Parts: sequence; structure tokens; C-alpha cells
Amino acid sequence: MALNAQDSAAAFIAAGTAANTVRSYRSALAYWSAWLRLRYGQVLGDAPFPQAVAVLFVLDHLARPLADGGWAHLLPHGIDAALVAARVKARPGPLAFNTVSHRLAVPGKWHRIQGWDSPTDAPTLKTLLREARKAQSRQGINVRKKTAIVLEPLLTLLATFDDGLRGIRDRSLLLAWSGGGRRRSEVVGLQVGDVRRLDDSWLYSLSATKTNTGGVRREKPLRGPAAAALAALLAAAFADSGPLFRRLYKGNTVGRTGLSADQVARIVRRRSKLAGLEGDWAAHSLRSESITEAGRQGVPLGEVMAMTEHCSVTTLMGYFQAGLLLDSQATRLMGGG
Repeated sequence: MALNAQDSAAAFIAAGTAANTVRSYRSALAYWSAWLRLRYGQVLGDAPFPQAVAVLFVLDHLARPLADGGWAHLLPHGIDAALVAARVKARPGPLAFNTVSHRLAVPGKWHRIQGWDSPTDAPTLKTLLREARKAQSRQGINVRKKTAIVLEPLLTLLATFDDGLRGIRDRSLLLAWSGGGRRRSEVVGLQVGDVRRLDDSWLYSLSATKTNTGGVRREKPLRGPAAAALAALLAAAFADSGPLFRRLYKGNTVGRTGLSADQVARIVRRRSKLAGLEGDWAAHSLRSESITEAGRQGVPLGEVMAMTEHCSVTTLMGYFQAGLLLDSQATRLMGGG
């Protein structure tokens, strides 16, 4: 019996996948369903699909350089337009490398849950992706990362806040998050009961997260300006229980529901625009900021990982090394300040 995207997403939930990740899986599965129907006249079903399908998915969606200097991808124009009309694709044209990689990971996980060999694990496909990424890089197309907010632009951003309820909430939101490199899903999930005072500092508790799914509670500290911002938030009498970071409405009316992850992203973009900051600012900018600034200030890598709870050193090192190099002696060989 065929599985639709909604059924498949429910299977991921049953397998213990985080709710925020499930939303991205649902979107990817909806896209796969539409693409398979238009390209092959098939649907996601109860049997694995061959490696050739995964290879064609890459060729359909990743742009490749042509000899005349142009770019091309295999997806027929009519199918491309139909995917846009079905509202599973934002606009015609090739997809970014990161998007293609994510959309390949989703059916890969679906195959593994079903106990099937995944076509996305095939060496041929991995070689194709590696060479495609190198080809795009040589042509000046790089995998995009969100701009990391190090200390100086963070202070510029914070200067846009006033003393109203919205300013108090947003200051605490950004400082609490950037101070520990928290994911936005972890921040919006915080409850008033998850924080407790410890002298001039605060401790906040995390339970299940993206990389720690066991639900064992861990306490993380907030000190300095982050602790002061949290104290101001609680003093504003938002609530004695429920979500720590709540929605605000006109007239400074405090809602009962917490902020969503998308609302946090909009807060970051709005504040960076007000501050006149240049760059590709988004929610992840604050997580990467914590890592980059830690490297800049020479914080031991183990302490950084204990705070951020990264499982992969490789993932963390790109941001950490960027911070180290900002103050490297090797950048001052010509006497630069």
C-alpha cells in the first residue's frame, strides 16, 4: 500500500525524531512525492526505489557549468513549473546544494527505517555529490552559511532594544541563546520552571534536544549581561509558569503561548536590519556566534562542546577556527593591528 508524505512523517515521529526536524521531513517528502509522480508517474510506496532515481534527482536539481559559461540542470521546464504550481517548490530553477543534500537525506532515513538498503548510501551517488560540490565551488558557488554574530555586531544589535516589554523579551531571548549557543527550538521550548537563580547567575535546564534525545535534564549557566536580561524578563511579571518567551500583541499585551521558531528567526532579521548590520542574518547566526566568539577568546574546545552539546567536532570546528584566526598572530605578519 502506498504511503503519502503525511503518513511517512508520522512514521518519523514514531521513530523518535524531533518535532522541528519532522516538519522539514514533511516538506521534503511532499516534494519527493510530487517529483516522483511527475517524473516517473509513481508515488512513494512500500518498496525501495533504485539508485538511478536518486542520481536523477541530483541531476534534475543541481546546476552544472556548461562550456559556454552558462548553467543547466536536467529538470524539464514543464515539470519544474508544475512543482511550483503545486506549491512544493518556491520558484523555478535549480536548488541549492544544501537543499538537495537534505532532500536526499530524508528518503535515505525512510529507507533505513523500513529496513531497506538506501540508494542514497551508494558510492556512486556520494561521488556525484562530491564532484558536483567541487564543480560549483570552482565556479564561485559556495555552500552558504549564515553570518556569525561575534561580540561587536552583537552589541550593535542589542543597542536597538528599548526598555519596553518587547525590548526586555528580545534582549533576554538573544543573550540567553547566544551565551550558550542554543538552538532556537531549545530556546522557545524553555518554561518558566526551567530556570532558577544561583547567586548572581541563573541556571536553565534542558531535557530532550536534537542531539540528546534521552530526556536527561542538564543545567546550563547564564552569567553577566545574559543573567541580568533574564532577571529583567522575570521581573516584568510575564507569568509564573508556562513558556518563558511569549508572544506579544498590540498594546504590550502578553500572550499565553510561546514564541515559535519562525518568530525567533524574524526577530533576529528585524533587529539586524534596525542595527544596519550587513550579512545573511538568521536564527542560526546566534548559535554560530557563540562558537566563533569562544574560539576568538581562546575558550577550550571541550568547554565549548559542553555548552553547545555538539556531537561532531567537525561541525563545530568550522566556526571555532574562524574565531581563532580572527586574533591569530599569522594575520599580523605585516604589522597589522
